[in-house]
Amino acid sequence: MAVLKGLKPEKVFEFFEYLCSVPHGSGNTKQISDLCVRFAQERGLRYVQDEYNNVIIRKDATPGYENAEPLIFQGHIDMVCASEPDCGIDMATEPIRLVVDGDWVKADKTSLGADNGIGAALALALLDDETLKHPKLEVVLTTDEETGMFGADGIDLSVLEGRRLINLDSEEEGYLTVSCAGGIRADCVFPAEWEAAPAGLRFYEVTVDGLKGGHSGAEIDKGRANANRIMGRFLYRAACTTGLRLVSVNGGSFPNVISLCCRAVVAVPEDKARGFEKMCASDEAMFRHEYAAADPGLRLKAAPAAETGRVFSAARTKALLDMLMLAPNGVRAMSMDIPGLVQTSLNLGVIETGEEGTVLRFLLRSAVQSQKDQLAAELEALCGLLGASFTTHDAYPAWEYRRESDLRDALSDACEKVLGQKPEITATHGGLECGLFMDKRPDFDCVSIGPELHEVHSVRERLSIASTERLYHILRTFVENWK
Repeated sequence: MAVLKGLKPEKVFEFFEYLCSVPHGSGNTKQISDLCVRFAQERGLRYVQDEYNNVIIRKDATPGYENAEPLIFQGHIDMVCASEPDCGIDMATEPIRLVVDGDWVKADKTSLGADNGIGAALALALLDDETLKHPKLEVVLTTDEETGMFGADGIDLSVLEGRRLINLDSEEEGYLTVSCAGGIRADCVFPAEWEAAPAGLRFYEVTVDGLKGGHSGAEIDKGRANANRIMGRFLYRAACTTGLRLVSVNGGSFPNVISLCCRAVVAVPEDKARGFEKMCASDEAMFRHEYAAADPGLRLKAAPAAETGRVFSAARTKALLDMLMLAPNGVRAMSMDIPGLVQTSLNLGVIETGEEGTVLRFLLRSAVQSQKDQLAAELEALCGLLGASFTTHDAYPAWEYRRESDLRDALSDACEKVLGQKPEITATHGGLECGLFMDKRPDFDCVSIGPELHEVHSVRERLSIASTERLYHILRTFVENWK
């Protein structure tokens, strides 16, 4: 039996559950893309599926709307796969287990993927609604948004007739988003320098976990702990008194997610081991005090580990720990124009140690290009001083505010009719694909809207049922009044 059966609007939640029936993490989108193609085929709708697994579906106007400007609805069909260690499923091969808890749809011990599966489901419901009076509808479903907006970057928009695009990837009811920050990913790579482990070392596995994490755009200003940064602070302090050597350090899952967990293997001289253990306990208390409000579940533990036979050189250990201490992270500038809006930030999302070395993966965001460039320059300069290489990739442009917008005005009117008040016009520090679309098609006018969605990219992700129903009514009202 369908878990979401009976929730309203029925078709929206039917299609959301339909999309959740196959795994669809970023980079694993062929199955969900094929589901969207099947949807179009079953309804006799025109569609295009490209090499990136993007899907465009088109539906002709109903009588009386033939001369109206076409409308484009857009969402992405990949998700961030976050899970608890005991979740019991492989998110690369198995579907999400949905749960209804009062007004919320959640997943059992994993992320939900309502970012942005609910946007795709809303768009499919509009296409499926035979009672809806509408102009020509064009639905654009993109892939790999979470790992670099690769689908939006590669998609061919020339088949679209419309110039008005409604992005369905926002997460707060009562808001219309009209601009967003641009971003770029940066990798700092420290080449491996291994040595045979000297005699008289005791090995430990150090773990930082119990954190909330979250989206590095939406939650970067919440003061939450980053496990990679906490690990760096502790190990740097410990190295100063014990002369420890690194063996490995691995933390985080995606550059755009505030790291939930970090694990390091270190080797400590036998005569310093007791002091290392005491420092771990005292630093855990210190960090828990610092983050008592934002991250009360923070844990820092050190447990005995097996000998590895080799360690990082003293120089490489020092350089990497210096980097973890000195690298900028978090909010760097707030907007002077929009109160409360983060203007510039960066997130150390991932640390990975492999045979060839250790890489630190950052996501840099800013609504001001020069500040984004400055962040990249700071990291590059630091890498140069510490013997690491530096590269940037997967840049996406900012989405600039359009002063005149009939799309924004019409969607605002629809919100007022359904909610009883005008929505707040806002900008977001998170990345949206609208910047890439407008870079390809400068004639586009874009607005983003979405239902109430909390703690995306985490196992606590949840979607409001009532908010989703109100949003669908807003979209239907907007479409039927667009002539």
